Amino acid sequence: MTDCIQTKKSNCKNCHKCIRECPVKAIRFQDNQAYILKSECIMCGKCYTACPQNAKVIRDDLQSVRELVKSGVPVYASVAPAFVADFKGVNITELEKALKKLGFAGAAETAIGATVVKDEYQRILRSNDREVVISSCCHSVNTLIQKYYPSALQYLAKVLSPMQAHCTKIKEKHPEAKTVFIGPCIAKKDEADLYPGIVDGVLTFIELKRWMDEEGVTPEPTYEKDDGGRARLFPTTGGILRTMTEKPENYSYFAIDGVENCISALEDIIDGKITKCFIEMSACSGSCVGGPAMNKQSNRPVEEFLAVDRYADSKDFETEPMDSEQLKKNVDYINTKRQMPGEKAIADILKKMGKTKPEDELNCGSCGYNTCREKAVAVYFGKASITMCLPYLIQKVESFSDTIIKNTPNGIMVLSEDLTIQQINSSARRIMNIARVQDVIGEPVVRILDPLPYMQVLSSGVNVHDKRIYLAEYDKYVEETILYDKSYNILISIMRDVTAEEQEKEQKEKMGKNTVEIADKVIEKQMRVVQEIASLLGETTAETKIALTKLKESLSDE
Repeated sequence: MTDCIQTKKSNCKNCHKCIRECPVKAIRFQDNQAYILKSECIMCGKCYTACPQNAKVIRDDLQSVRELVKSGVPVYASVAPAFVADFKGVNITELEKALKKLGFAGAAETAIGATVVKDEYQRILRSNDREVVISSCCHSVNTLIQKYYPSALQYLAKVLSPMQAHCTKIKEKHPEAKTVFIGPCIAKKDEADLYPGIVDGVLTFIELKRWMDEEGVTPEPTYEKDDGGRARLFPTTGGILRTMTEKPENYSYFAIDGVENCISALEDIIDGKITKCFIEMSACSGSCVGGPAMNKQSNRPVEEFLAVDRYADSKDFETEPMDSEQLKKNVDYINTKRQMPGEKAIADILKKMGKTKPEDELNCGSCGYNTCREKAVAVYFGKASITMCLPYLIQKVESFSDTIIKNTPNGIMVLSEDLTIQQINSSARRIMNIARVQDVIGEPVVRILDPLPYMQVLSSGVNVHDKRIYLAEYDKYVEETILYDKSYNILISIMRDVTAEEQEKEQKEKMGKNTVEIADKVIEKQMRVVQEIASLLGETTAETKIALTKLKESLSDE
């Protein structure tokens, strides 16, 4: 099956935010694109909700469900109880009417399956043969344990999720039927794929709303509560615990939401710090009402909690129980481990990032990883690149910039808007015979140069390019470019020393003048000789004079 969360390459903007948000760093950054690693992903959807460019997209199963509905086989919808938080004022009766208009044979709440699952949890606790029991409703939590905390698998309740239990009951009642789960969860798509034959399709609330909009179907808000059960509380943090009617006193009970908190609890369980507990775990903050496929544009955790809380009843759904064997679920270890790099390999990668000692490891998190060493490990495994380190890039750019400024033959000077000198390179100091940089930094430019050109650029906003000027106090000719950078509130002066060119030009002019003077004397002498010869020969000297005059003018031009 296609990955449940995919990257839209054209939208991915090299921001690393998905890496920062991913609790297990299941993302490979390659060619300036962030790709989700399916083998490491737990489908929590945090990258999807966090991406500012909508570069992460949920697998679209709408077309396949539409084809299933059109196939002629009766299709029943199992609707997650979080629907009351996303479809304001709509009860299950009205939602079922809308779903029937789309072609479904019927619809009911997944909370019916949750009631069965809750009863099984209570049976497990009564048996008193587990040190710790972790709820198994959240597929992302299950996957987290399978891939990253296999030592805690012994504590995970091997029980079908409410989605699976409800769809199993639907097929018991309608053996020929197909089932589609509709909810706020991305991970349910993966769960349906991994356990085929129970759930035949999964739609998010987002997909369902799009389908309804396309078909012009709108469920009517009635703000009336249907008869139902307390298992409607399942999609809220602590909802499972509030649903349970039996809680053996030899266990403690608490709820944890958010992957980071679940990870912390799992580590404590493995270390033996938590004992004799039933733990309700949800990957999403706020549990399912905070799921990634709820309304992405708004975050109203209190309002969503209250909507579910007020829709729930104080008694259980009336439903036929299922035996433990029927509810049993295989949750096996998924190996994602790779041979970790040695200390030398990590040190070599850190060195390439300009981190040769512990104090160089800023652990700023700009790359998306919590520490520089964690990022180095990701580089080792090909999941990250060295250039993802922002301090490294800044240092590299600054070093490159400093190298250019220090080694360019052009004089460079940076002024603030009040015309104080902020930076000056060695070439500029050489032009103006300034021995030490500290002699001028922070000083007004009037101390070393005429401030008028800089004031004119500031007031007009018009840059000056390659203006040739004579610095009399330094006996230097320069071509100066003055640039005003309004975004940084600075003036940049770039001076090219053209003194040698001017001196060479003056030398050529002097030589040309001397040549003309010599030519003039030669011409005068030759004209006297010609005149004497012409008078002897009785010829006019007019034509000869014109020719010689042109020769003189030609030499003068040169």
